[in-house]
Amino acid sequence: MDAISLLHERSSMGKLMGPPPNAEQLEAIYRAALRAPDHKELRPWRFIEFSGEGLERLGELFAEAEYREDPHVGDTALNAARKKPLRAPMVIAVIAKVTPEVPKVPKVEQVISAGCAAHAILLAAHAQGLGAMWRSGKYAFDPVVRKGLGLNEDDEVVAFIYLGTLGGRHKPIAQHDIDDFVEHWR
Repeated sequence: MDAISLLHERSSMGKLMGPPPNAEQLEAIYRAALRAPDHKELRPWRFIEFSGEGLERLGELFAEAEYREDPHVGDTALNAARKKPLRAPMVIAVIAKVTPEVPKVPKVEQVISAGCAAHAILLAAHAQGLGAMWRSGKYAFDPVVRKGLGLNEDDEVVAFIYLGTLGGRHKPIAQHDIDDFVEHWR
């Protein structure tokens, strides 16, 4: 697949099944992520890979976050939280490992760099015929989840990237009118 086709055809795949990416595919995925733009070579990224029992541990963190938010939460909501990571055979948490107060590299730039690494993961997965879905939601910002993932005060969860083999039907790729998004100053 050529690069332009990859960029034009990548889309999120919400329905994923096993097997998870193999070691060779994961190496290509991480190599792509490590090519993200990186001012001052801070390498402001950290990746946490969840599979097998790790997915269940992540689900327990999500359930713990639900309980902390509302100690009266019902079992149905707790079980739903536990099952969220099980929607794919692998999840990669992309963390912005922020180095505060670096001259000329504010926190926002470091977080954006980690976001670029997350996007590279999506592209590398698609290029290899894998499915991927970028998810974040409230768990990315929850203090229980942040603590459970070992984040420092300045770090941010940028994405939970769900990875696997394509499952189900694929929705058509939306076509957008470029002129709706581009302003010309000439």
